[in-house]
Amino acid sequence: MTWSEMQPLLTQGTLDTLYMVLWSTVVTAIGGLPLGILLVLTDKGGLLQNAPVNKAVGVVVNIGRSLPFIILLIALIPFTTAVVGTFIGPTAMIVPLAVGAIPFFARLVETAVREVDHGLVEAVQSMGGSIPTIIRKVLLPQALPSIVAAVTTTVIVLVGYSAMAGAVGGEGLGSKAVTYGFQRFETEFMLVTVVILIALVTAVQLIGDGVVRLLSRRGRTD
Repeated sequence: MTWSEMQPLLTQGTLDTLYMVLWSTVVTAIGGLPLGILLVLTDKGGLLQNAPVNKAVGVVVNIGRSLPFIILLIALIPFTTAVVGTFIGPTAMIVPLAVGAIPFFARLVETAVREVDHGLVEAVQSMGGSIPTIIRKVLLPQALPSIVAAVTTTVIVLVGYSAMAGAVGGEGLGSKAVTYGFQRFETEFMLVTVVILIALVTAVQLIGDGVVRLLSRRGRTD
């Protein structure tokens, strides 16, 4: 296969991968952030201490994290079809990608929020601050660098998930690698897809690390 033949396939595959990763990251953040905060608030000594709720949420999160993505992808086919009307294509893959990543991200958020100095929380609470105020003014700002690092890690995981999704009709670079690289024995095409995936992961990591350093420096000067 010549470069002129590979280029449009690789370009479309890259665009589909970015589309899947971008929107699944948005959905993951929307679902995982409050879930992670809830795990902290309802834990022992938390502002909303509630053992049954904490255990129930923890069990759901642990189950979601323990399922291999490829199995989750297949198991969610009926749900994915009900949500978007199909189970193939980049749009359909956003559903299992987000469902698989939300529990993972929630645990990372939980860890980030637990690192916040409890004395700051108590200080705001003693001044009559409500729970929403404490979350908005203390927990999220103080944990922001760690949360950004968690987002970076999650995006990288989603890039890997999106490649696996290509094996079952998810399009993206994974699909192109299987169809044109593996099945047609085009070793060069396969290698180029690997290089692109490495470049994507490296770019995400560098950007994420840069944002974390910026936020950390700003936090120390405030």
